[in-house]
Amino acid sequence: MRFTIPAALAAALCFGAGTLTVASVSNAAGTLPGYNQTVTLPDMALGLQQQPRLEAAVVTTDSTLSVGTQNSQANPAQSAPEEAPATSLAALVEQNDENVSGLDPETQCLAAAIFYEARSESQAGKLAVARVVINRSESGRFPTSLCGVVTQPSQFSFVRGGRIPSVPTSAHAWSESVAIARIAMEGAWKSQAEGALYFHARRVSPGWAHQRLAQIDNHIFYR
Repeated sequence: MRFTIPAALAAALCFGAGTLTVASVSNAAGTLPGYNQTVTLPDMALGLQQQPRLEAAVVTTDSTLSVGTQNSQANPAQSAPEEAPATSLAALVEQNDENVSGLDPETQCLAAAIFYEARSESQAGKLAVARVVINRSESGRFPTSLCGVVTQPSQFSFVRGGRIPSVPTSAHAWSESVAIARIAMEGAWKSQAEGALYFHARRVSPGWAHQRLAQIDNHIFYR
């Protein structure tokens, strides 16, 4: 069935917004009786050439029609763009050095080892020290926890009586140490001393028989 929409109603549908109440809609037989029906309004009648089709949902109560319009071709929601992967260790550190509070014990112990053993070293040097601690915990030859590795007697000179001294957490070197600890624990960046279990300062010569892997800053790393 095709309905004739008065010109005034067509104009109201072109420029109005929200829900429109139509007093009457006529066809060839007279006033439309009250019943539920969906009326599709032609594009030309609405002055919407080359626009998405609008459908009028008609709800009747006696001879009064409530007409609501909606876009039947709504654009789908766009997902948030993903963060681009870091292209350098420095960029990765910057992504991870914001939150340094509420650390779990393992991250705290690893960050402390980085801070006390390598706070004057480059980020690559810090990462290599972190990997040594992690490699030891996974080797089966040292304690299995990071805190156990760090506090093992006669291994790290900054440890006193099996205890790690307090760290000045407001220092920039601490936030960087925490970031490096997280990166190392996640395996997010490859170290130049992968597989290392030992390291020492260049100023000493312990005469180790271990396989030398790399020299980074002031430390030499061994397997």
